[in-house]
Amino acid sequence: MSISRIGLGLAALARPAYITTSRADDLGADRTVEALQQQSWRVLDRAYALGIRYVDLARSYGRAEEFAAGWLHAHPDRDDVTFGSKWGYRYVGEWRTDADVHEVKDHSSAAFTSQLAETRKWLGDRLAVYHVHSATLDTGVLEDVELHRELAGLRAAGVRVGVSTSGPDQATAVRRALAVRIDGQPLFTSFQSTWNVLETSVADALAEAHAAGARVIVKEAVANGRLASPRADDAAAQRATTIAGDLSIGLDQLAIAAALAQPWAHVVLSGAVTIEQLESNVAAADVRLSADVLGELATLAEPPADYWAQRSSRPWT
Repeated sequence: MSISRIGLGLAALARPAYITTSRADDLGADRTVEALQQQSWRVLDRAYALGIRYVDLARSYGRAEEFAAGWLHAHPDRDDVTFGSKWGYRYVGEWRTDADVHEVKDHSSAAFTSQLAETRKWLGDRLAVYHVHSATLDTGVLEDVELHRELAGLRAAGVRVGVSTSGPDQATAVRRALAVRIDGQPLFTSFQSTWNVLETSVADALAEAHAAGARVIVKEAVANGRLASPRADDAAAQRATTIAGDLSIGLDQLAIAAALAQPWAHVVLSGAVTIEQLESNVAAADVRLSADVLGELATLAEPPADYWAQRSSRPWT
């Protein structure tokens, strides 16, 4: 399986706090801008050497776009890397791990205009994909025709326009986005959704997106650490650990290989924050899971409401 189907996301690496587990062990206490910039560049260097060519960013991922821009400036010859970013959330954590609020959602036209300008400041014409960040039915972003025409202008400039989804109703959001047309053409042709062996509810909708010609990007394949360093009381993750052990592979490799096995998945993101994690994640590209193993993994899926309630309760550390 091609390494090019694995991408690197900077959600957990370009800001001091996030909801993944083991951050104290992975990043230590030094979470200054300078420390995380250097670590981001080290991981990006290793990702490139391993063959990764898609990098996922967002306006709300701390200084992710700035870090990526600095890395590009240092390596102007790496013009084969594709960058996707997202608008719709603002980072407001003031580079603190103990901030009361780390990001704020805003799907207004004004937010799109201001955040696109900020993204262009850092990425310029290297921006290839721009997603609405966590598009949901309640914000109205999937019904806002005026905003859709603005997004169509970005599409006309050569940027693929898409949505990312989160929450227990991802499938509905994907299908609603698929139905949006501007001048007779689909507006959203990239879908970045949470899928993992614990949360599979969006699979059929993503298959429909793939069949319609859209690109599908899988995020959170290791469930924000549940499928990398699970708690002892996490029964589903512990069962997955046993399956991985029987196959003599890492739990993260099992999780990512399961995502790569989905026929509608174009890219599966690694959220690694260390080179060791990245190398382990990338090894999943060589893992082939049998139909029996995939069937057993399918039994681990949780009700979406339960999965997302557990995710929402995770602390930022």
